[in-house]
This record gives sequence, structure tokens and C-alpha cells, in this order.
Amino acid sequence: MASGREVAALAGILLAVTAPFTQAQSPAQKFLGMWSNPPDTIVGDFCRGWCTDRGIDRLNALLDDPSNDSRPLEQLRTDASNYQRDKYIRPLLTDAALKTYPLDPADDPSFLRCEPYGFAKQIVAPHQLELRQLDKNRLELHYGEWDARRTVYMDGRKQAPNSPSTLLGYSVGHWEGETLVIETSGIRANITPWQSQHSEQLTVLERYTRSPDGKTLTLSATLRDPWAFKQQIVMKHVWGWRPDQTIAAYDQCEIPKEFKRGTRP
Repeated sequence: MASGREVAALAGILLAVTAPFTQAQSPAQKFLGMWSNPPDTIVGDFCRGWCTDRGIDRLNALLDDPSNDSRPLEQLRTDASNYQRDKYIRPLLTDAALKTYPLDPADDPSFLRCEPYGFAKQIVAPHQLELRQLDKNRLELHYGEWDARRTVYMDGRKQAPNSPSTLLGYSVGHWEGETLVIETSGIRANITPWQSQHSEQLTVLERYTRSPDGKTLTLSATLRDPWAFKQQIVMKHVWGWRPDQTIAAYDQCEIPKEFKRGTRP
């Protein structure tokens, strides 16, 4: 019969062997790394920027209709994009937000003055998204567009009272099974991806899920703002797994020298 000392030693060996395996199986490990352009599919390309379930359903309906067989794919994508704006987004905007919708591009600080995106546009920006674990209580989301970085606190810590709003807000996250859930508030008033204004009352609930084959990362973001939206708005974005890519310094923005106001997107 083994002695107590031998049993304790054996337990220590087993713990040392199994600890790396347990760590490798944690939800975070499956998300960490570089994500970028979505898979080369019709829906993946449609969700390269922002998209909605209404837009995806419209696109699929158009593709399934034999009468559209001769129409260019780009034309069908444009139809679906306009549909989600007109039939989903516009009816959910408040009168206050509709007064300036859609915004003139000259009113977009990222276009006119090369200022980084606000939160609502940044989380669905094209190109790279790198997820890093800074420590056991913090994740970092690093975006290729504008070289922007967000810290997500995974230990539930609260934002300091009376903290000013910021461009990317204050984010607290947790895991629901293998879904990364992030809640963000304290967001400075800015612009949505569909070119409407939002206020500092904006809060966003993000849910990140990974496909079974590990090649796709999907974001479903629920936006709430009583000043801008009559009801919550849900948008999506898709990335593909791109471990070979890196994020370079963002130095490609040029302030337009000539621009005519009144040109709507």
C-alpha cells in the first residue's frame, strides 16, 4: 500500500500533467489569435462590414429565386443591403436620429478629419481583429482598422463612478459556454455603421461565437439607445481565421483636399 507521501507526490504529478491540457481546453484559447477577412462565401462577403438577419434573409431569397439567375451577384448584394437599411434600420430610428439620417459623409469625422472610428463602427470594421489574453482577468481586442485596442475586463469589475465617456467605452465580459459575451457602456456619442447618429446612452451587448471547424468568428451585437433607436438593433459581422496575418501601424488615412457636401451614401 502506498504511503501518504507517495499519494501526495502522485497527485502532484497528475496535476502538473493535466494542467496544460485543461488550460488548452478553456474557451478563451479557442478564440485567441488573428482573425481577418471572412470566408469566401456569398454571405461571408455580405457580412464583411455590417449585416443583419433581415439582410441575410433577403439575400438568400433573391439567390433562391430563379428569375434572378441572370442578375449579377453584386446587384443582388446591393438589393439586400438597401433592403436591410430601408426595411429594418430606418423604421427603428427615432425622430431625433432621422433628422440627420443618412449623414452626409462630410459629417463623419473619420472621413473628413481622419479621426478613429467610434465604438459602433469599430467593432464591425473590416480587416484584422486580434484577440489577446493580457492576464487572467483581461482580454484585448486589437483591430487592424485604425490600430485600435479595447480592454475587456473578465472579472466583473465596475467602471469608476463619474468616469467620462470614451471613444470605445468600458467593456466587461464573461463566458457563456463557448460564447464570449461582452457588455459595453460609457460610449461617447458618435456614428453608427449605417450613417446615423447615436448618443452617449448607447449600450452594446456583443456575442462572439466560433464555428465548429474553427475557421469562422461571428459577432452578433445588440445596440440599445433610447435617444437613437425605438427598439434594439442587432447587427452582425464575420471574420475568418488568419493566423498568418499581422497588424501594421495605421498610417494610410488622408484628409480629403476637395469634397462636395451633400453627397449621400
